[in-house]
Amino acid sequence: MSEFDSGLMWFRRDLRSSDNAALHHALRRCRRVWCVFVFDRDILDPLPRADRRVEFIRESLVGLDASLRALGAAHGHADTGLIVLHAPATRAIPELAQRLQVQAVFTNHDDEPAALARDARVFGELAHQGVILRSFKDHVVFERREVLTQAGQAFGVFTPYKNAWLKALTPFYLKAYPIERHAGALAPLPEALNRPVPTLADIGFEPTNLSRLPMPTGEAGAQALFDDFLQRIDGYTEARNYPAIKGPSYLSVHLRFGTVSVRALASAAHLLHQQGNAGATSWLSELVWRDFYHQILANFPHVVERSFKSEYDAVRFEHGKAAQAKFQAWCEGRTGYPLVDAAMAQINQTGYMHNRLRMVVASFLVKDLGIHWQWGERYFAEKLIDFDLAANNGGWQWAASTGCDAQPWFRIFNPVTQSEKFDPQGRFIRRYLPQLAGLPDAAIHAPWTANAVELAAAGITLGETYPLPIVDHAAAREKTLERYAVVKKQNPA
Repeated sequence: MSEFDSGLMWFRRDLRSSDNAALHHALRRCRRVWCVFVFDRDILDPLPRADRRVEFIRESLVGLDASLRALGAAHGHADTGLIVLHAPATRAIPELAQRLQVQAVFTNHDDEPAALARDARVFGELAHQGVILRSFKDHVVFERREVLTQAGQAFGVFTPYKNAWLKALTPFYLKAYPIERHAGALAPLPEALNRPVPTLADIGFEPTNLSRLPMPTGEAGAQALFDDFLQRIDGYTEARNYPAIKGPSYLSVHLRFGTVSVRALASAAHLLHQQGNAGATSWLSELVWRDFYHQILANFPHVVERSFKSEYDAVRFEHGKAAQAKFQAWCEGRTGYPLVDAAMAQINQTGYMHNRLRMVVASFLVKDLGIHWQWGERYFAEKLIDFDLAANNGGWQWAASTGCDAQPWFRIFNPVTQSEKFDPQGRFIRRYLPQLAGLPDAAIHAPWTANAVELAAAGITLGETYPLPIVDHAAAREKTLERYAVVKKQNPA
């Protein structure tokens, strides 16, 4: 017997119909279930009118709507599907719950501060109506305070967290939530709400170049990427470091919007890891890093506003017009360091950046240009299609040495040697900086070292067709060591 006569499943960052914790519980506990997604105007209104994330969500919703309709049809129910609203979620969800006269709303956890504030408001509005809000873990394998130190504290260092994570892992945590067997509870949509997924224009947005990028959307797109990755996972450990080759899984955006189940990915990775597959072991470690950063955000929310390690708040970064000009050059890929500029061209043109390059450009901004990590964090938040607050904040604080388990403050990436090591033939640089394509491999990493004949042959005039370096790396390194010395004074050896 069902616990509730009717319920509402609220999709957020879990845009799939398979192995979805909240959807499973809604279908099991309710006699009738409607499904909704809200294009939340509190989030969308401040965004530029062309945003790849909005387009990715919209395209993924088309697939989700189709899969919900197919699930309903398989149980003899016509006109099931997804209700899609465009309004502030804090108003839309309580109003829809009242309109449908549901007894409970089901959704999955979101531990970002703004999401927690939103959910608290929705919880209060629903409670006023006598409606229950139930939320479940779905976005990570382990969350919040599920993996703790022996002293019962949240971890702040990755390796012991990873060891505890692996020790705690049992088949229970990787088991999929069955949906199909319970899908008979999907309810036909009221005629007024039985509408196609809105177009981008319907919600005030414009198309981007997403359809021209190798970035498939929805649950089907995620599965295709995963199937492809499993064919080459053996070489992941090495291949992931080279931006010019097909090394990563490219699943980060699908994890971000939940068009793939993290349990399914971790289950496959863990099985191959147990079989001795080195690539799978490395990739599983990346999935653990993702959980690690999410539990950092949940347990240490101050990281959103300031350094994880408070002593690093004493570090003084550059400011004023000169800093703004350097930051703008970094944003636009005009630093004069080809690997940095090519990486920034990649994010600006595609909304994606290779993970190795995220570390390189972050280190360059903070430790070569002396600019606060929060400036770069905000830029990535605007541009990355896979932007996830926990991972983005964790990555930037790692690069800036201010975060948990970060690289030491005195370790500073050299953008030229990084380029020579990870793009040795300059293939990635040539793809995104075609103006440098004519340079020989030896000079493409540092064009200012090319001789006049090489520059002339390549049609390059430094300072005109390609910028001179805006900073000398060796001098910047010394300045950074001085800048961070305040931390050393607070923590003498």
